Amino acid sequence: MSWNTFGRVLRFTTWGESHGPALGAVVDGCPPGLAISEDFIQPFMDARKPGTSRFTTQRREDDIVRILSGVFEGRTTGTPIALHIENTDQRSKDYSQIARAYRPGHADYAYDAKYGIRDYRGGGRSSARETAARVAAGAVARLVIPEVTITAYVCELGGDRIDAGNIDHAEIAKNPFFCPDPAAAKRWEEKVDAARKAGSSLGAVVECVATGVPAGWGAPIYAKLDSDLAAAMMSINAVKGVEIGDGFDAARLTGEENADRMRPGKDGMPEYASNHAGGTAGGISTGQPVVCRVAFKPTSSILTPVESINSAGEAVEVVTRGRHDPCVGLRGTPVVEAMMALVLADHKLLHRGQTGR
Repeated sequence: MSWNTFGRVLRFTTWGESHGPALGAVVDGCPPGLAISEDFIQPFMDARKPGTSRFTTQRREDDIVRILSGVFEGRTTGTPIALHIENTDQRSKDYSQIARAYRPGHADYAYDAKYGIRDYRGGGRSSARETAARVAAGAVARLVIPEVTITAYVCELGGDRIDAGNIDHAEIAKNPFFCPDPAAAKRWEEKVDAARKAGSSLGAVVECVATGVPAGWGAPIYAKLDSDLAAAMMSINAVKGVEIGDGFDAARLTGEENADRMRPGKDGMPEYASNHAGGTAGGISTGQPVVCRVAFKPTSSILTPVESINSAGEAVEVVTRGRHDPCVGLRGTPVVEAMMALVLADHKLLHRGQTGR
């Protein structure tokens, strides 16, 4: 299986399966001399880990991260940083019924068609469990971009959007939905509970904003900052859409409405009247906040019987048992932050390599 590595200068490779003994990441290209510890990484892991509320999967994983290499006396050495996360609560027997059947919405059939073999225990490599390694790698990336602040939150769940006039970032950590609108978070409790009790699931949209990104990161044509962001976000399990800035809404505006007007600002820098472009122009950061939205489909593992086929091509009905998120977009929020950090850190190093700044 190829293509387990992402990035150009700051590269990370994830490894491991959902029901294997462990999973993790190797981060290569990290500059030396950065202060790092397992204690620094762990809070990011805790934000993503399962079993933290009734609104997530009840699989119990502590997601304790261990640094195996690339660090000496509390600082990065410039050599590959190996990150290890043990799996401790697998229940592979929950998947025995779908050892031959293909779960609709999952990668079961596609993996079998490509490789001729698949790990049916929780989806193996296609499981969202893989994203724990991304969050660990993303914590390392944040050390490369201390000037940048990254905040992600759920802005829509099951078709119910937050009130843009009621956003309070302090609320994000106060509820299990990563929601900045307390009124929406209250409504979402009932929606997710109803879906969970019905054996169904809901989709969600996560918005991610990176402030402090200076103008100049990115490159024209084939290394655009926004195209790398789109690729990074689309690589997350269950993601089916990505918007930069206004995204599809930009197609509904006129040219004059969509233009991010500039006027003279401080220190010769422009002052913008809007940010429809999401902080990029021509694939290069403009100094405005970098904004993207990521659409997560409803979790495909549901208790409702769904028509499918098995490996012999016979008609079957599939009921996916086991422990699953009723809305995978919730725990996807820290993963979106991690991928934003990894892309921005890579582009900072690319920019430094080309311009010396």
